[in-house]
Amino acid sequence: MTTTARPTAPLREEVLAGAAPYTSRILSTYDRWVLGFVCPVVWGCPRDEMLRQYNRSVGARHLDLGPGTGWFLERAAFPTLTPELALVDLNEGVLQKAGGRVAHLRPRLFKRDVLAPLDLGEETRFDSVALNMLIHCLPGDMAHKATVFDHVRPYVAPGGRIFGSTVLAKGVRHGKLAPKALKNLNDADGPMNNLDDSLEDLRDQIAGRFEDFRVAVRGSIALFDITVH
Repeated sequence: MTTTARPTAPLREEVLAGAAPYTSRILSTYDRWVLGFVCPVVWGCPRDEMLRQYNRSVGARHLDLGPGTGWFLERAAFPTLTPELALVDLNEGVLQKAGGRVAHLRPRLFKRDVLAPLDLGEETRFDSVALNMLIHCLPGDMAHKATVFDHVRPYVAPGGRIFGSTVLAKGVRHGKLAPKALKNLNDADGPMNNLDDSLEDLRDQIAGRFEDFRVAVRGSIALFDITVH
């Protein structure tokens, strides 16, 4: 696997800070701790719920933004035995971890800031794009975070799907552990930046860009599914 680097450009400190917490140590426990415990117990959304969404939407040509450890990619029910995969992240360790997990599928790896133009190739198109557990890690308000949709849309084939999940702070019903977790994960060294993220703002940003979409809520997590026409 080869990581394609973007031509040199300045990167905002807050974007780099959002990617930095995902060290090899954190990634080694992510599946068991974050996906296996935090998602179902703290956020109230089991990872299998997100996997079902993944499998409903994933296509033969698939782009994954913020692929984490590759847990979902490894279990995805692709409609073909030989899917074309591209993985995008600003963290080299994430790319290598997730890419290694599906190395037999020969994914293309791109080190990119998802809040900037992705530069994946003018003719590149995908049938599906995943933004799973990504938006709550991005800096800024929801209007700023939602520019990720603008950067990915040119690479989606007609009829393609953009789908994903994000933890919200407002407009959802939190379990008893969620408020403290939100506070701790949004501290200076935490991986999340979502204390102002609301369900209303997420829906408004999606509705301002797409006509055909669905946003569902499970616990503290919103799951969105968009069809691009």
